Amino acid sequence: MIHLLLGFAGIAGTMAVLWAIQCRTRNATSVDAAWALLIGISAVFYALVGPGDPDRRLLVGVLGGVWGLRLGGYLLIARVLKEPHEDGRYAAMRAHWGEQANRQFIWFYAAQAVAAFLFGLPFFALAGDARPLVVGDAFAVAWWAVTLALVAVADAQLTAWRNAPANRGKTCTAGLWRYSRHPNYFFEWCHWFAYPLLAWGGPLQWPMLAAPAVLLVLLLFVSGIPYTEKRALVTRPDYRDYQARTSAFIPWFPRPGKS
Repeated sequence: MIHLLLGFAGIAGTMAVLWAIQCRTRNATSVDAAWALLIGISAVFYALVGPGDPDRRLLVGVLGGVWGLRLGGYLLIARVLKEPHEDGRYAAMRAHWGEQANRQFIWFYAAQAVAAFLFGLPFFALAGDARPLVVGDAFAVAWWAVTLALVAVADAQLTAWRNAPANRGKTCTAGLWRYSRHPNYFFEWCHWFAYPLLAWGGPLQWPMLAAPAVLLVLLLFVSGIPYTEKRALVTRPDYRDYQARTSAFIPWFPRPGKS
């Protein structure tokens, strides 16, 4: 229990510092990168202090740490370091809240801290698993590697599209984005099934499904697709046609429409 308290304290303290920074900079974009990095750091921390099988703990730390570093690093570079302005989602929230923005953002950062802590719990559970690794765990690692690679491919395709001057103001339809409006979200969600697979055969195999279930709800109905698409419809004239032709989440062949 002490390790969970220490983990939450570290996450909450980091989010509190970031909230104070955004009060001065009026830019909350870094919260996205911090969320992923803090989950990855939590995975490494739990792997170091957990009571489970040493080989399993090492695997948990590597998988969770690499995931957090990849996603957090990508968001840090693409959305924080390369973008001088606040992300449109947070700018809209700031404009809506007006003079109460900093006070309202306290609750937003607190919610992000709680979410990062909760998504770190699968790694805490896996780090406490005393079972030695078996051949079947290789399937979980392969699933993790393939899905994470596909997320990285989707991110790279989007970055390449945005960096091309000819594509300015246009919706990305390259590669995986031809078959899903949010392939990065889809394969990110798929990635989270790697951890229930690692727990398969143990007492936590079914509770571990809570993480991908909660993430699916967040992506489809709360902070993922709804906010992203609302913004896209305002900023990109061709998005409505893309929306009509292309699967929202699960990759599938596009429907006929305007070229």
